[in-house]
Amino acid sequence: MADSEIVLHPPGLQHHFDDSAQQLEASTLGMWVFLVTEIMFFGGMFASYTIYRNLYPEAFASTSAYMNVTIGAINTGVLICSSLTMVLAVRAAQLGRNPAIVRYLTLTLILGLIFLSLKYFEYHEKWVDHHVPGPSFEYADPRFIHQAQILFFLYFAMTGMHAIHMIVGAGLLTVLIVKAHRNRFSAAWYTPVEIVGLYWHFVDIVWIFLFPLLYLIGHHL
Repeated sequence: MADSEIVLHPPGLQHHFDDSAQQLEASTLGMWVFLVTEIMFFGGMFASYTIYRNLYPEAFASTSAYMNVTIGAINTGVLICSSLTMVLAVRAAQLGRNPAIVRYLTLTLILGLIFLSLKYFEYHEKWVDHHVPGPSFEYADPRFIHQAQILFFLYFAMTGMHAIHMIVGAGLLTVLIVKAHRNRFSAAWYTPVEIVGLYWHFVDIVWIFLFPLLYLIGHHL
């Protein structure tokens, strides 16, 4: 091939793609396929919650009194703010502004860590109050002790899996921050920021469903 025919790929563009737009399109499709599997995964847990809630409505309503609505509400606000900073990071990436990417991704990471820290205190509270399902489980109303264990099992399973996804997201954000700090992204190639942004928004949306289901429904009863 003559030198005049050699086409240099932009940094980050894989050899099997014609251009950055095609790579972004393929990566976005791949992430959506992954998110569909995640929807099915969390959907199974939401379905289990719905079935048991309909089977034991009074017992599940009584457990809402032991949910820390204040921490749950603060965490909801924290995640909504993190979605905003994530959007700003993606926009900065589209404009090729690496310092702004670092700034907004760092804010997103900090907000994610605040969420996880508050979740730790909430879990510790449940541990101290013996609301962790198992031999040491205790419940004020003996009529509902078995059904309440089911609710708290679902609570730890759903919020625990969500927290694991948050930890994975925090790791991905850290990698992006390092890459942005090294000026690896440009207006022509910012696919990783866009893809991680989709993942982060999905995790935030899952919490938007978890908060009212676990904390608010039946709280006033």
